[in-house]
Amino acid sequence: MNKTVMNKSIVQITQRIIDRSKASRAAYLEKIAGEKSTTVHRASLSCGNLAHGFAACGSDDKATLRGLSHSDIAIISAYNDMLSAHQPYETYPAIIKAAVKETGGVAQFAGGVPAMCDGVTQGQPGMDLSLMSRDVIAMSTAVALSHNMFDGALMMGICDKIVPGLLIASMTFGHLPTVFVPAGPMPSGLPNKDKARVRQQYAQGEVGKEELLEAESASYHTAGTCTFFGTANSNQLVVEVMGLHLPGASFIAPNTQLREELTKAAARQVTRLTQPSGNYMPIGKMVDERSIVNAIVALLATGGSTNLTMHIIAFAKAAGIIINFQDFNDLSDAVPLLTRIYPNGHADINQFQEAGGMALLFKELIDAGLVHEDVETICGRGLTRYTQRPVLQDGKLVWIDGATSSGDDEIIATAEKPFSSHGGLKVMKGNLGISVLKTSSLREGSFVIKAPAVVFEDQHELDIAFDAGELEKDFIAVVRFQGPKARGMPELHKLTPPLGVLQDKGFKVALVTDGRMSGASGKVPAAIHLCPEALDGGLISKIKTGDMILLDGESGELTLLVDDAELAKRKNAIFEVNGHHQGMGRELFGFMRRNLSSAETGACSLFADDFQGER
Repeated sequence: MNKTVMNKSIVQITQRIIDRSKASRAAYLEKIAGEKSTTVHRASLSCGNLAHGFAACGSDDKATLRGLSHSDIAIISAYNDMLSAHQPYETYPAIIKAAVKETGGVAQFAGGVPAMCDGVTQGQPGMDLSLMSRDVIAMSTAVALSHNMFDGALMMGICDKIVPGLLIASMTFGHLPTVFVPAGPMPSGLPNKDKARVRQQYAQGEVGKEELLEAESASYHTAGTCTFFGTANSNQLVVEVMGLHLPGASFIAPNTQLREELTKAAARQVTRLTQPSGNYMPIGKMVDERSIVNAIVALLATGGSTNLTMHIIAFAKAAGIIINFQDFNDLSDAVPLLTRIYPNGHADINQFQEAGGMALLFKELIDAGLVHEDVETICGRGLTRYTQRPVLQDGKLVWIDGATSSGDDEIIATAEKPFSSHGGLKVMKGNLGISVLKTSSLREGSFVIKAPAVVFEDQHELDIAFDAGELEKDFIAVVRFQGPKARGMPELHKLTPPLGVLQDKGFKVALVTDGRMSGASGKVPAAIHLCPEALDGGLISKIKTGDMILLDGESGELTLLVDDAELAKRKNAIFEVNGHHQGMGRELFGFMRRNLSSAETGACSLFADDFQGER
């Protein structure tokens, strides 16, 4: 048992979340207790129901499922072979079925969920569907699990909205033991810093499209997760810190023997948590307020993706736990920055793994009292188990003690000598509303900007102004009507190269938007996820080009410096749809877009009626 004294601030914030969530969490636990079965779940099905449920199974699996004494495990997969991160999942179902059969149970492929790649849709019309795809994934998973055949579930997903969607569904089906199964990052290619440099050169016309494509192809070059520390790898880190991966499973390369053995072990492990095993541990009980705080702490300690501010809020809500932006802000103040992974440094995720990886990160967080060690995981109680790493010895999977010190102190620091005393996320407040700012990647001297606004209704308008030479000055770009209800909250990654070019030229530039930036957001100060959004009458809809704005990343102030009398005279700008709700399937999502909650409450359509965050 870890004897380290917990950080007082983290304890206090955790208790605040527990108190805030008391009623909703109690109702949730009562719900999943009522859905628990005293035997296998399929025992409640009629003979006709059950016959349909195993009609396509082989004779051995049919006999097992008829017997009502062994577990049936649901496989939910986000496989498609267009996403490099998800392509390795093609072979997983057969591996999982064989491993579960060895335990005496059965695994059935219960359903596939959609998985879009933000890297393909950045700056394209399809990006407007990205955030909403998370809720579609949650609902698709719910349909797959609704047959009530299953005693446990294995979730296969990695990238941006896929894991959060799977988590929302997993918490909704919180009575089921659930294990997440990763696939691992691709080998390192062209360094991310070099890729970003070529992108900026292209934005300035210094290289052509062929050179740009060559650089991009050298970076994203084979199967596996992209190697920068964007949303995909932040997802994997968060899931492991919540105890939903096997220890050290997150960043093992695909198509290796160690990766396959971890997949088999995950399949066996979920059967040990089911009701028939006698060691029943449903995910809804396992993941509690402390687990959620641990996830946020690890995200902040590593400078992870700002997208998780919304996603954690959403899947925590699905478990009856109420999180808000202020929790992130206050935890960031208490948590030191322990890693430098691109865009917060030069290293990629493979170099992080080589420097000590998750095992060392767990050790640092536990020893410093920054996480609740005594939480439930899929491997039992306690996070100390996660300070070990998986290896093959004589062809067998075993866990050995992980590194006790950093293999590269430019990538992983200690809690005593961190890269920064805080986690690099700042909640911004002022008359414009509330937003979040990622500070961990910002250059010295760029935290505070007071400059005139240049207003855009679309990210492509900024590109046009940049190409015309109209932005060679200090300014704060205001890109509005990008919020959940207006556009579905697309990422505005297309803004990064031109704003980066201007910053490199010595201009003070920043961004204010009710949209999102990429999980790989970097050196340009960006107050994002602004609430209320323009379409909800937020003050951002009254900003005019030339208005002065103060963005202070040190104090957390975000203020439109226009007097109240002048603002009272102004009318809100009108959202010009201009085809943004048509094409690439966007016309099918109107019902969902209209029901998305604010970014601070998870930008979620699934809890719109009862999801009221507290500040």
